Amino acid sequence: MVRCHFQSICFSIYRRMSHIPRKKVCKTSLMPSRNEETVNRYQNNDVNWMNLNVEKSPNDYKQYRVIDLPNKLKALLICDLQSGESFDKDGQQLDNVDPETPEDDTRVVSDQDDDDNSSGCESDDGISSDGGEEASGDHKQAKEKSERMAAAALCVGIGSFSDPVAFPGMAHFLEHMVFMGSEKYPNENAFDEFITKHGGQSNAYTNCEQTVFFFDIERKYFMKALDIWAQFFINPLLKEDSVDREVKAVDSEFQMSLPSDNARVEQLLGSFAKKGHPISKFMYGNLKSLKTKPQEDGINPYDRLHEFNTRHYSSHYMTLVVQSKESLDTLQQWVTDIFSPIPNNSQQQPDFSKEVKPFDTEDFCKLYRVVPVKDKNQLEITWALPNLMTQYRQKPLNYLSWLIGHEGKGSLMSFLRKKLWALKLAAGFNGVGFDYNSTSSQFNVSITLTDSGLDNLEQVLTAVFEYLQMLSDVGPQQWIFEEIQTIEANDFRWKEQCDPIDNVDDLVVNMHLYPPEHYITGDVLLFDFDPELIAECQQMIQPSKANVVLLSKTHQGSCDLIEPWFQTKYGKEEFGKEQMNKWETCTPGPEFHLPEKNQYIAKDFSLKPSDMADAQKKLPTLIHSGEYSKLYYKKDDKFKVPKAYCYFYLISPLVNVNAENRVLFGILKNILEQNLSEVAYAASVAQLREDAGRTRGGHREDTGINAFYA
Repeated sequence: MVRCHFQSICFSIYRRMSHIPRKKVCKTSLMPSRNEETVNRYQNNDVNWMNLNVEKSPNDYKQYRVIDLPNKLKALLICDLQSGESFDKDGQQLDNVDPETPEDDTRVVSDQDDDDNSSGCESDDGISSDGGEEASGDHKQAKEKSERMAAAALCVGIGSFSDPVAFPGMAHFLEHMVFMGSEKYPNENAFDEFITKHGGQSNAYTNCEQTVFFFDIERKYFMKALDIWAQFFINPLLKEDSVDREVKAVDSEFQMSLPSDNARVEQLLGSFAKKGHPISKFMYGNLKSLKTKPQEDGINPYDRLHEFNTRHYSSHYMTLVVQSKESLDTLQQWVTDIFSPIPNNSQQQPDFSKEVKPFDTEDFCKLYRVVPVKDKNQLEITWALPNLMTQYRQKPLNYLSWLIGHEGKGSLMSFLRKKLWALKLAAGFNGVGFDYNSTSSQFNVSITLTDSGLDNLEQVLTAVFEYLQMLSDVGPQQWIFEEIQTIEANDFRWKEQCDPIDNVDDLVVNMHLYPPEHYITGDVLLFDFDPELIAECQQMIQPSKANVVLLSKTHQGSCDLIEPWFQTKYGKEEFGKEQMNKWETCTPGPEFHLPEKNQYIAKDFSLKPSDMADAQKKLPTLIHSGEYSKLYYKKDDKFKVPKAYCYFYLISPLVNVNAENRVLFGILKNILEQNLSEVAYAASVAQLREDAGRTRGGHREDTGINAFYA
């Protein structure tokens, strides 16, 4: 997901279970050169395989291998054996047990399972305001759980773009139905029960051009779980008596998405596309689209479901990622034996890359006033660009989103904040899916307006277009691109490892988008500076090519149009020719300029030797004590990474005196964050994190600001 310092408006809602999408972070540099040989290729028993020798973080101890099965399924094998661990003669980690378990294990649910089923990458965005030993213990417990888990993900190279016209939401519906048992394991709940019993979780989601399934489980049960899971794609039952129940499940997910203004805006934008274009489809699916309407038309949903599965769930456009502590040879044997039976129908994979310019219509490039569900004033400016997936080495939109989303001096957000017109600003796109697919790319500027900003909408839009004109006037700057590279290279070099389930979910989609040597880095690294491509994209984000959506409760009663699926009320207006001409010929004001060079970018990563005795290393050392303050220091001699954490506890008994003081304290915190935002932004984009929050210390009633900086 590519966004600059703002809360993402991710529209993917096709989830079987509650699942938090993981944040994608741009990481760059440290990449193999274009001509460097990055793979070693082999062939054995009709299985082609190659060990990947990609550039990776020094913290990444994993080994990688890509194999092509006889049925043309492509799999990425990941051995995450850590330093100091070893295999036995059968390729198992020494403390591992036989992964084979009794088959009836799949029909028994333990009441004693108290494992936490949550997972995710460790966040660097802040610090818990609770702190203390309990949080530290929770983190240690989560880390220990992650280390004993194995994970797998499978991506089918079709999604909602392939929905039949008569069955909107069919791809999402099939994603649900394949879990309803298989010929080998007919019990509908066999897989979920087995996963839950052994401390794991499973999930799935449907995107525009991909459908992804993934799970994790305690490692010693991994092979058995793979066997149960693979049968969903080999011989799924797709029971007719499960259809009504799963249609209701899909409809329930749609009903939960109805209050989402982001989902409503996405569906509304899709309705502005060309008729018949795949991006204009209703991709969620609901009771009407999957049952009521087909039955009225004399079409049997069950028959069409089987046809869709036979046509589209074919091994030759499936990708698979498995990650565990077994050796690569052991994982290769498991995957070959278990997944080779998935059928290959030899039919061509759907290709939508020729469906270009979906928004080249009279309905786009207008002003739409929308009545939102939430009480907010939100401005969404969208430009439709060509498919930029093949330009992943240059990533021109990353460069633009970095600048437009900047919050330092001379930025668009700095100007809007000083005018008291905006609270938040975002620029970029939401990653693979509706915003970024084989037919087009969308670039979006999202601004949360104040009431004053809403009243001055024309001036806000003028500021946006003046800032864009300033960027066009100065042209693409190599030093800015290289600064972004350096920042992201530093983050990539020292990044911490994700949980296995997060890692496989990310990589399995990348396998459809990038060559093997860039599976790991294709979506996160910026390789080449291409000023001509950046300038070309800048020419496409002009005022006359912008579509503007304004969400506000003030539009209630004045919107006479209704979007049919979400019943969103909206109104449509043309921009005046005189106003558009002013925007097209605007001259940027002096308040807009490029950001200054970032002084917070780290360059020296050398570690200083410890100057403390062994006894002093275990506990923080008091190095200063005054009348009102104490300063402690603790040197890290365990992880040995170039990171520092500074905590400042400003303690005051006044905060908890009464309710008024608590409210005033909250206002003080917000004012502090606003006043520091412009100054602190340069540090934040250089991967220095800061946070301030209220904390209650131990057994004390004193409360104060817990300021954190790393």
